[in-house]
Amino acid sequence: MNDHILVIEDEEDILELITYNLLREGCRVHGVATGEAGLAYAMAHKPDLILLDLMLPGMDGFEVCRRLKTGPATRAIPILMVTARGEEADIVTGLELGADDYLTKPFSPRVLIARIRAVLRRGAKDETPAEAVIKRGELTIDPGRHQVLVAGKPITLTSTEFRLLQFLAARPGWVFTRDQIVNGIHEMNFAVTARSIDVQIVGLRKKLGDKDAYIETVRGVGYRFRE
Repeated sequence: MNDHILVIEDEEDILELITYNLLREGCRVHGVATGEAGLAYAMAHKPDLILLDLMLPGMDGFEVCRRLKTGPATRAIPILMVTARGEEADIVTGLELGADDYLTKPFSPRVLIARIRAVLRRGAKDETPAEAVIKRGELTIDPGRHQVLVAGKPITLTSTEFRLLQFLAARPGWVFTRDQIVNGIHEMNFAVTARSIDVQIVGLRKKLGDKDAYIETVRGVGYRFRE
């Protein structure tokens, strides 16, 4: 790893532990203790990834994440939240604000490094172009022909089911909340609600038959396409 990582963490011992382990991996590390300092550094230096604590003095991590993900210059920077707040509601909020992953304290340095590698690996992959053919295992999605093949056999999907499957399959392994899915396919001019996503998923799984396990439910969060 030769990545530039910003660590926003106000606990000095935790910051030192994270910094030590990242330096061992060959990363360039910059640590700050406040959300305001983190925002300023991210704007000026565009790190490859941000490790963000939630309980910070002044501006908390949720607000830092929101500002980073709504700022044109910083929205593409991956964020890994590292915090003692592991309640389901906090995890969902963090993901809905755009965080790429969530790690609770206390954590193993090996797990931290593995999570960082996974987030960076996902971020390094360009998103699949809207009209590109997607092949995942025995599933083939051809947007140009508006066709889905399961083990070589075509299945018939509604337009919304097709776009939903395309959205998830283009980003295998990524967990999306219902609101994120709505926003993702709304950009393709589909008028759906968060509540209706569950209904669409049920219909899509039925049509996928014995390959329905491709669409995985992440309890309390949302859905992802199984890698």
